[in-house]
Amino acid sequence: MREMRRWAIGAAMMVLLLAALLGASSVLAAEGKIKIGITQIVEHPALDAARQGFIDELAEAGYDESRVVYDMQNAQGDFATAQTIAEKFVSSSVDLILAIATPTAQATANVTQDIPILITAVTDPVVAGLVESIDAPGTNVTGTSDLTPVAKQLELLRTIRPQAKRVGVMYNPGEANSLVQLDLAREAAAELGLTLVEVPVDNSSSVYQAAQSAVGRVDAIYVPTDNTVVSALESVIIVAENAKLPLVAGETDSVRRGAMATISIDYYGLGRQTGRMALEILENNADPASMPIEYLEDVALVLNPGAAQRMGVELSADLLAEASEIVD
Repeated sequence: MREMRRWAIGAAMMVLLLAALLGASSVLAAEGKIKIGITQIVEHPALDAARQGFIDELAEAGYDESRVVYDMQNAQGDFATAQTIAEKFVSSSVDLILAIATPTAQATANVTQDIPILITAVTDPVVAGLVESIDAPGTNVTGTSDLTPVAKQLELLRTIRPQAKRVGVMYNPGEANSLVQLDLAREAAAELGLTLVEVPVDNSSSVYQAAQSAVGRVDAIYVPTDNTVVSALESVIIVAENAKLPLVAGETDSVRRGAMATISIDYYGLGRQTGRMALEILENNADPASMPIEYLEDVALVLNPGAAQRMGVELSADLLAEASEIVD
């Protein structure tokens, strides 16, 4: 009986030891993988698409779950949270960081000058203080810009609604990317003979109130690629439909959600382009400091006839024929 008890105890100890060894080996296997931290300022389809494009590009190059561990975090629109996420990435010694949108890129660059940082969906990395220049970043930051054709978007608005004279532009003054687009919109509006009515928004919960404040003061609404406003775009759409105000957006997913039209880049394609830059760093030890910021040259006309109708506009047959995508 005593021998059987000894045997049982010995067997149990062997099982525990084996489990411990297997656990240790799995930890070692995980530690052998490349660790990539992904930080995103807020959830909305354009930024989500950029993230997925990045992951898909790496996966197609052989960097799937067997070789890469992703730590994906979302700051939910809060800069302090974005900074905490960045500090967590540094303390966990990730090999590379993908920072999606300007605020998260700034928060990440604030806490590390050593870990390579790839940015995407950042309108102007120079103005944001992330790089020294577009051609020669000079820092541990490089990546892709989502600078959209603001002038063409306002020209599209004038084409669709020629009688519109006063255009409300909704933006968060705390987002450097939005201030860049605001300056471009001011220049374009002056050339097009439009009066720009600036509608500042501090946070996503005040988007509806801000949009409502524009009713009676504007003939149309323009929403650039502002993370705060786009995260609550449905609030703007409700106001635009009720007030019969044409709404032109800065990117494709906003049109899919109910804006009237855009001339936009493809955020999924932008993410894939950023992924290719990451591969240069991972495989060829490329230095972000000497990797120029890249742009996505292709743009597409995207129209939503149903949304236009709800906003009191009928899109012409000629314009519909030019569209790269028509949202049902």
